[in-house]
Amino acid sequence: MATETNGGESSLVFHPMDQFIVEPLFGNGPIHWYTPTNVTLWMALAVVGVILLLVVGTRRRAIVPNRTQSIAELAYGFIYKMVEDVAGKDAVGFFPYIMTLFMFIVFANFLGLVPTAFTTTSHFAVTVVLALAVFLTVTIVGFVKNGSKFLGLFWVSSAPLALRPILAVIELISYFVRPVSHSIRLAGNLMAGHAVIKVFAGFAAIALVSPLSVLAITAMYGLEVLVSFIQAYVFTILTCVYLKDALHPSH
Repeated sequence: MATETNGGESSLVFHPMDQFIVEPLFGNGPIHWYTPTNVTLWMALAVVGVILLLVVGTRRRAIVPNRTQSIAELAYGFIYKMVEDVAGKDAVGFFPYIMTLFMFIVFANFLGLVPTAFTTTSHFAVTVVLALAVFLTVTIVGFVKNGSKFLGLFWVSSAPLALRPILAVIELISYFVRPVSHSIRLAGNLMAGHAVIKVFAGFAAIALVSPLSVLAITAMYGLEVLVSFIQAYVFTILTCVYLKDALHPSH
């Protein structure tokens, strides 16, 4: 947010998308692949948060768990049950990977709600990598486990014979669109919510509408807390669905 002067008159200007700009942590030079940035900082903090919760917080493994251990056990049981129910018992071997995905996204989403923080999962560069990792994993698993039978995922044998080739093309396109929708859903929802909060924060500087803006910010912030968890849940359960297709490809 800034104040600009135009012909002697000052006007309030705010840029809600500025919060998503990638900036180097040190200096103002160009950003290379090895440059520490605000993105890498908050990604590292998310990883540290996961380690503190799941490793440090559960190291004692008390029979009567403390609060940290209870949260870790709740998250463990929640994701384990999701993998088992959605993808089947033979998918439990992939539980560590899916659990890691969920915990990283949850921590990244919630850290992004801290004032002046950077929401790493609002960047497509991050979510696309996560989605592509899932896409490549389930595709490789599908071919390794089923061989050419994995292609049965695209052949709808229950449909009339004349429609099967058309449906196969549609299924094939939708399969390769998965990483796109998987990544855009997560980044788009978080980016939109944070941008709206920034817009309301800009209006809060105007005395006439300031009380309404504060109420709107509070309501949006509460909604963003909910969205942060829901989007991590959606990303994870879709991963389980895709894994189920890889393990059991026949229609």
